[in-house]
Amino acid sequence: MEAKIVQRERMTLVGLSFFGDPFKEKGGWNEENEIGRLWSRFMTYLGDRRLQLSGEVPGSSDRTVFYEVHIIHPETDSTGEYEIFTGFEARDVTFTPPEFLIKVLPASSYAVFTLSGEQITSDWYQIIYRSWMPGSGYREAYRYSFQMYDQRFKGTKRLDESELDLYIPVTADANA
Repeated sequence: MEAKIVQRERMTLVGLSFFGDPFKEKGGWNEENEIGRLWSRFMTYLGDRRLQLSGEVPGSSDRTVFYEVHIIHPETDSTGEYEIFTGFEARDVTFTPPEFLIKVLPASSYAVFTLSGEQITSDWYQIIYRSWMPGSGYREAYRYSFQMYDQRFKGTKRLDESELDLYIPVTADANA
């Protein structure tokens, strides 16, 4: 897997979250596991036109970008539990409805991997952290990563035609 290193400013996201093992009940990459159920809940709220966020409700236009953030907990390695957050970037959170949460991701350098087709459902976590990271000259800066879904992602039923970007916050590894 190839990565490009980019700088991103602080991001303010609005959305919903789940904490636990998202694959405990339904394994694999499907709409029935906890991540799929979270996305479904999130999209239902977005479909409610009463929810006005900063004067606009994100729709299904080609400019719509959604994020799925994976936040690692100190016990993740032993329990398999972590936080999943689905949302979108918000310029103004003043009128955020109580159904939604706000996450602020710090400005950071990111290793960005573009995943396509079968790579999306592969064990990219292991490939990146066990193969790419040790020889890259970088180390993890924060214990989260996020996936960016834009018009290139065609949905779970069309993964073979889809692409998404995976962002991992990194910093130079002084020991490399």
